[in-house]
Amino acid sequence: MKDKHIVDILENAPLAGLTESEMILIRTHVKGCAACQRAYEAAQLSTLLIKERTAEAIEPSPFFHTRLMAAWREQQAIERAPALGRLWKSAGAFVSSLAVTTAALAAFSFLAPGSGTTTLQETAVALSPYSAESVVLDQNQSDDQMTYGQVLSTIYANDSEAK
Repeated sequence: MKDKHIVDILENAPLAGLTESEMILIRTHVKGCAACQRAYEAAQLSTLLIKERTAEAIEPSPFFHTRLMAAWREQQAIERAPALGRLWKSAGAFVSSLAVTTAALAAFSFLAPGSGTTTLQETAVALSPYSAESVVLDQNQSDDQMTYGQVLSTIYANDSEAK
């Protein structure tokens, strides 16, 4: 028993949770071992301190109730605020930045148009020899091309001869 110390027993379980046989073993061992006696006294002291601390009633500060009620009222006021106001508080900066970006893009579009870039419509007009106006109004057509009227008369000429 002299080689085996009780520190392991004291560290693994609280002093109040030890059985009667373990307590007898501890008391007999601490009579001959100074290190284990210090550990046993420390365990007794810590048990006593824990009991005293848990028995102590802690009263809240005098203004605890006032601070608690003020925080609760503030939370209630936030919840009662109009939905649009709460939405603007949370998304106002984002919406403002979107508006500024849109205005900047619009200004760039109108103030600096066509800086060397061509649009899809300009490209199509450049590639096609016909414009919408020339096709509809039969303008700019060469003599070797048939007009719309000539095509229709050719198609329906055969129908009038068949009758």
